Amino acid sequence: MEKILVEVSARHIHLTEDQIQTLCGHELTVKKELSQPGQFVSNEKIKVVGPKNELACSILGPARKSAQVEITLTEARQLGLEAMIRESGDTAGTSGCKLVGPCGEIEITEGVIAAKRHIHMTKADAAKYGVENGQIVGVKVETDGRSLTFGDTVVRVSDSYALAMHIDTDESNAAGIKGSAMGEIIK
Repeated sequence: MEKILVEVSARHIHLTEDQIQTLCGHELTVKKELSQPGQFVSNEKIKVVGPKNELACSILGPARKSAQVEITLTEARQLGLEAMIRESGDTAGTSGCKLVGPCGEIEITEGVIAAKRHIHMTKADAAKYGVENGQIVGVKVETDGRSLTFGDTVVRVSDSYALAMHIDTDESNAAGIKGSAMGEIIK
């Protein structure tokens, strides 16, 4: 079976236009384009503040319809926050937190998640791999001394995506992945 790119997604935040203005005082500026079309890491960083600690976090652009803080389960414990494992955008009923930027601060009432590992793919990719949107698969990654099969990986299909699996830094550390690796889909 042909392998897919497995990328590591570090902690980050998605914000609305109004939240960006409140926290940063200006529109986001592009630091680096990401593999998903139209997505970028901005130069702007803000602090995620929890009861125990705070962490600097990059803001990803473009602006979204609602705030979402994507951290690992380890980072959630460090901050004293609860992060439910959820798909991006599914923030109903999740924890909130305080966000502090250079120009202001806000409290979000929900939006703190540990992103469910997922594979972005186009409809053509889904047909090629014999999977469909929402399907749960495994992905086997061979590394030096820490090979691992990731279960519970959701397939997300849209023609606006580029083929890539996303895992967080807790998951990449467990498999000994630095930056990226290649993986094989297991149905």
